Amino acid sequence: MKRREMLLTTGAAMLGMSAFPMKWVAAAEKENEKKKQKLLYFTRSAGFVHSVVERGGKDLAYSEKVLVDLGAKNDFEVVCSQDPKVFEGDLDQYDAIAFYTSGNALPEEGKKKLLAAIEAGKSFVGIHAATDSFRTKGIDPYIAMIGGEFLTHGAQQKVTMKVVSPKFPGMAGLGNGFQMHEEWYAFQKFAPDLHVILVQETSGMNGQAYQRPPYPATWARMQGKGRVFYTSMGHREDVWTSPTFQQVLLGGLAWAMHNADADVTPNIAQVTPGANQFKK
Repeated sequence: MKRREMLLTTGAAMLGMSAFPMKWVAAAEKENEKKKQKLLYFTRSAGFVHSVVERGGKDLAYSEKVLVDLGAKNDFEVVCSQDPKVFEGDLDQYDAIAFYTSGNALPEEGKKKLLAAIEAGKSFVGIHAATDSFRTKGIDPYIAMIGGEFLTHGAQQKVTMKVVSPKFPGMAGLGNGFQMHEEWYAFQKFAPDLHVILVQETSGMNGQAYQRPPYPATWARMQGKGRVFYTSMGHREDVWTSPTFQQVLLGGLAWAMHNADADVTPNIAQVTPGANQFKK
């Protein structure tokens, strides 16, 4: 067994690749036979419909096209679906499952099957609105799995993301942090075992939702045997073509798809000790 690395080409053009020195780690090869990895990208909106996942009669939504293109350039297949029935089928064929969802995007049986698959070792990647799914007064099993729940958001603004796990895949070249103009989510119900990768700096932010200590914005954790990665970025089309966002997402995917390893020891108490302090 050996691993082959594919250096991402540079450029910030539409559907472009990262300008930072991240290396995509491809699937392991055995002898001369390469395994084609497969990612399921589920984008059903049962609540607010973000423009990047709205198909509007088109074959694929904007973010779906971007992710399919990234997969093609990095030798993994992306299967896009907004049909809950996909979870009635064979989930074993996918190396990871990514969600950009809202509301109760799956019927209860489909959600149970998803959570059981993750517990048994299937990897999960949540993007932006994925934390705005299956919200309840308590802590829903899905929210417990993903590691945090969307609370609210204020006006879009430029914010500093502080890198607190520089060795995690996708963080190379980002230094101590970067700035991004986004619709920033405020969260609640953080899991105590989060390995925080990016911290949202709240000092100077406009809006009541952000008058709180810095809190996790991108993280990883284990759910049973399954790897779970989440990033709050991804609201607008220009974010999806941002080299920085693509680098962070590809790093999370590489880890989730077992192409790269990382130390995901819980660090939320150390790097964001006031994470669960917020004002309703």
